Amino acid sequence: MKNAVVLLSGGMDSATVLALARAKGFDCHCLSFRYGQRHHAELVAAAELAQSLGAADHRVVDLNLGLFGGSALTDQAIQVPDAPSDGIPVTYVPARNTVFLSIALAWAEVLDARDIFIGVNAVDYSGYPDCRPEFIQAFEIMANLATKAGVGGDQCHIRTPLIDLTKAEIIRQGVEAGVDFARTVSCYSADDQGRACGVCDACRLRARGFAEAGLPDTTRYRP
Repeated sequence: MKNAVVLLSGGMDSATVLALARAKGFDCHCLSFRYGQRHHAELVAAAELAQSLGAADHRVVDLNLGLFGGSALTDQAIQVPDAPSDGIPVTYVPARNTVFLSIALAWAEVLDARDIFIGVNAVDYSGYPDCRPEFIQAFEIMANLATKAGVGGDQCHIRTPLIDLTKAEIIRQGVEAGVDFARTVSCYSADDQGRACGVCDACRLRARGFAEAGLPDTTRYRP
């Protein structure tokens, strides 16, 4: 089995990516981050998902992006919006995927892995610039210029199996691959038990995905 690094947040997209990578025969080494986010329920979910979906390893990196703030997810002074907004929302965390992929790249080189999986999506998403195909393509080019493996001709590939799918299509693929979405946490303001608020952007996209997929919403909502 080939090694792969899978970025695993604990949400529905990354869980689906892990299940799809496993189905393709990869030995998946999952990477999560304690980056100063509002809650750690997603990290609890990530640990459970890594185990239930058969990951070979799961590591959590401490990286406090809250030192800089600038996002509703890392700065308690910025409120998480409960209604849609124009432009890139305040839940965008500056350069988050660039940082996460860079650390994944370092681990991939140590593991002799040539594939890094990330659950970015550019269809049903919040408009984050680091979820777009252009960003992924540029990062892959950089990765192969910046590593010993890359300059030696052993190319790294950033795998984005969900990037052009609707949320409904992601949910259907996840269900087919054996993902229990009740165990995932997508909400920006989840409580300590991982129960969702039901009104943030992530919750709205998730609920609409279940509705459009014609499947019951298994999300655990708080009262």
